[in-house]
Amino acid sequence: MHRTTEQHHPIDRLYRSLDPEDTSTAVSVIVKLRGETCDIDCPHCYEKRKEVPGGARIGADQIGQLARLFRHRPLTVELHGGEPLTAGREAIAEVLRELAAQPQVVRVSMQTNGVQLDGQWLDLFDELYPDLQIGVSLDGDAQGNVWRIGYDGEPVYPRVAAALELLAERGRKVGVIATVTPAVLGRAEQVLGHLASFAAVNAVSFVPAFDSTIRRSTAVRARRVPASRLLQQAALAGEGGPAWAIHPDEYAEFVLAATAHWISAGHFTRIKLEPAVSTIRRLRGLGSGFCHFSDLKCDHVFTLYPDDRFGSCDELPWPQARLSQLGDITGQDEVARLQQGNLLLSQGKALMAKCTGCDYRDTCGGGCIATRWRQDPAADGDAYCDYRMRMVDGIAALLAQPAHPEGAWCQTLRWHPRTPNSMHDVNAFTARWDDPAAVRAEVRLHSSEHGNINTVGLPGVHEADDLDPAHPRWREAIEPRVWPLVNALTTGWGLITYDSCQGHQYGGLDLAPAELRVGLLPRDRTEYAHTAAALCRAATAAASALPAGIEVRVARSELTCETSGTTVPVLDLGLHPDHRQDWGAYFAHRDTAVRALAAALTAEHPAGTSCSCPLPASSAADRAVAG
Repeated sequence: MHRTTEQHHPIDRLYRSLDPEDTSTAVSVIVKLRGETCDIDCPHCYEKRKEVPGGARIGADQIGQLARLFRHRPLTVELHGGEPLTAGREAIAEVLRELAAQPQVVRVSMQTNGVQLDGQWLDLFDELYPDLQIGVSLDGDAQGNVWRIGYDGEPVYPRVAAALELLAERGRKVGVIATVTPAVLGRAEQVLGHLASFAAVNAVSFVPAFDSTIRRSTAVRARRVPASRLLQQAALAGEGGPAWAIHPDEYAEFVLAATAHWISAGHFTRIKLEPAVSTIRRLRGLGSGFCHFSDLKCDHVFTLYPDDRFGSCDELPWPQARLSQLGDITGQDEVARLQQGNLLLSQGKALMAKCTGCDYRDTCGGGCIATRWRQDPAADGDAYCDYRMRMVDGIAALLAQPAHPEGAWCQTLRWHPRTPNSMHDVNAFTARWDDPAAVRAEVRLHSSEHGNINTVGLPGVHEADDLDPAHPRWREAIEPRVWPLVNALTTGWGLITYDSCQGHQYGGLDLAPAELRVGLLPRDRTEYAHTAAALCRAATAAASALPAGIEVRVARSELTCETSGTTVPVLDLGLHPDHRQDWGAYFAHRDTAVRALAAALTAEHPAGTSCSCPLPASSAADRAVAG
């Protein structure tokens, strides 16, 4: 059987290479209408750091070349800068006419700072490209926009806010890209609430200022250094890197606080929030159009400059990301060849190599390569990956217990879905558990030589009938070494267990060892929140009494109902061998670990939503005020 190189590529599911024969997958082109030319001078602008002279304009003929290059496949175009509106109305009108004439162009957007946006511009858009999607760059409220300034060093916030009001008057809906800097940290609720107060805003994307690698001020070509560049130089003078930069931990905390407020305030009904929405979609097993969560990364995102430079994503370092001159490229085969020979893109794929073995791979999607580079992985270890996992864990908690957002700050419970994880009829099982008078059916209980109890008596993962404590064969159905935990959780805590396993070594079989675990099915979201917090407290209390090399794992997961096709949030409690432990030692000390954990469970009870993990300072303060 013929197999291509791509089928063997270990990160193909995370980073898809461009296939010239593909006619269904869209590519995205960021069209830099004026290069880095802009009418304001934000110190944290990544485009201006490229120090490439601007001034020229992209014309309609170059748009036509793009369409011919990517013929037979969908094309999305983002008009970008610098500031695209500095190209002038005549030039932009020509570009919009050409885009409207290209049937393969499925979406056109424009990212603007909003300073020049007025009624004449909106009239032009309405006339030539009514479906133009407008994005506005605004870093939250006035306080948050301290780094979004003109050459005079003065904030441009008032002019951008006025543009948003105008857009609302014209019935336009826009997305806002907001850079998360220290100016907004600890104020996620206020910042999101402020952006939501603009009637025109229907999407907000919070992007991180992971600029720890920036050490040098942007060059100034003019004789006189503008006030904005003096501010940038001052911001770079400190020891810890740029004054506008943040750490991934700070960004994760901001995103979780913003997401919790987005849910509690009801903003989710009219505003799409990123990266929350893409995280939620991946948690639900759905795809995302956001490249940070998709396999359509740098090989499917291109940038075109006025001088015909054509390359990969504009956030990547240039000129390293440059592929060629647009006019010199004959077709997509050549684009793919240039990508394969580009050192930067190869290094980008290599950055993602460790993602292939990560438990969060299918939810995280690998993130953004350009952002990972800016975060300086050599100096900060796995900080980027840690923030991605922290964000997934927190948003998974908010989905499962939206009325109890404290769960988002728990760092004991992790997102760790099990596959397969399904039950024939979840609702019927739950109702029967709480109804002693219900009829209990006959069940099939067979044991394997390795101690598995299931319907067929075989080792490994097999169907098992669902029993409850009122069933006459309940105790017989529970594998003996996990019984102390099942008993503590059902009799002591009054919870529903949907699954349990005492752990199996499978010596002599081609099966991976299985760890000891118990699956919990909360009756409602409040019980879920109380149980999650109590499990965190119990796991923390048991940690010091566990044998070396064994740790408690408390995981958030989902159980699929085979009858309805729906999923419900569940919790899994298990004993996990850490990196110091081999399976032989794990099973030798398993019973000791079970006793320690059972004692911790007995001393606890699922009441309240406070766990053992500290709340962030801003959330703790809010909670104190609310109390």
